[in-house]
Amino acid sequence: MNNSHVTVLEINLNAINSNLNYFKSKLDKNTKILVVVKAFGYGSDAVKIAKILENNVDYFAVAYLNEGIALRKGGVKTPILVLHPQKDNLGKIVEYNLEPTIYSTNLLNHFIDISKKLKLQNFPIHLKFNTGLNRLGFTKKDISKISISLNSQKEVIVKSVFSHIAASEDLNEREFTLQQINTFNSISKELINLLNYTPFKHMLNTSGILNYTTEAQFDMVRLGIGLYGFGNDTKHTKNLKNVVTLKSIISQIQTIEKGETVGYNRAYKTTTTIKTATVPIGHADGIFRQFGNEVGYVYINNKKAVIIGNVCMDMIMVNVTNIMCNEGDEVIIYKNQQHIETMAKAIKTIPYELLTAISQRVTRVLKE
Repeated sequence: MNNSHVTVLEINLNAINSNLNYFKSKLDKNTKILVVVKAFGYGSDAVKIAKILENNVDYFAVAYLNEGIALRKGGVKTPILVLHPQKDNLGKIVEYNLEPTIYSTNLLNHFIDISKKLKLQNFPIHLKFNTGLNRLGFTKKDISKISISLNSQKEVIVKSVFSHIAASEDLNEREFTLQQINTFNSISKELINLLNYTPFKHMLNTSGILNYTTEAQFDMVRLGIGLYGFGNDTKHTKNLKNVVTLKSIISQIQTIEKGETVGYNRAYKTTTTIKTATVPIGHADGIFRQFGNEVGYVYINNKKAVIIGNVCMDMIMVNVTNIMCNEGDEVIIYKNQQHIETMAKAIKTIPYELLTAISQRVTRVLKE
């Protein structure tokens, strides 16, 4: 291995394809699929995943310009939607043949101006409407202004109209979600009636695909966390394959006598003599400090080893008193979806945060 960091993130390519096919099975044959590969592919490897999937999906989505550029430089030719472009980088979006989300009248007018200067024709844009997430997007009252701006030029064309469900995974919020869907239906119908062409529509994310395909499948869906093995609900996650496994090794095993302390700030004090293993991964690699002091755990030789003391920047110490192990043995930091979900709940967060926190200094290894 070229990288001196022995901690690796294994990415199971067969599992990714299996998960994609699982979600495809929920959809009509003609429904387009957009795969979200922002945040380094939810902490994995965006370029490699996109290259593997690009013949089987219709779109990719990233959050920011530089993520889209990385895909293009990696040889990805599939259309790429940039979800959160800024005025200052619209020129680069054109240069790299990316497709911007337009979410405000200022951004729309600015992009039309740039498109005129560049003498573009029918450059694809995507209009984002806010139907209740209250994060980004036009609202119903903007429709008239939008249509006037669009119908008075030929430089850009609306490829799609979309919105984002706020709580698609929470069936207790079903009434609110259906209200969002109805609002989007009303908005998109009104806008499209004012245009002389018909953009396609999309609204569903991973949980939306699992819970609302009857009401809001539309022309395309956006598959994010589900591709990586998480259904945001135990009953759905169990049908998905595990994609990522975070691994390291034991650097050193030590015997700590009763009454001694372990780690910074002497956070852990022994009540009996114990055996510890030091592992080369820490909060600089994405292992949250909250996992210290017996909150988080890893697997060594198929047994749980709890993290003791404070998580260091580059190391953790785990209790291996009752585990037969040796220096150099493999350590599973994140074993599977269930392990990640349990760890996330322990520190009151979600799997998304654990996955996207995995540092880029951790080597990515592709597995068939």
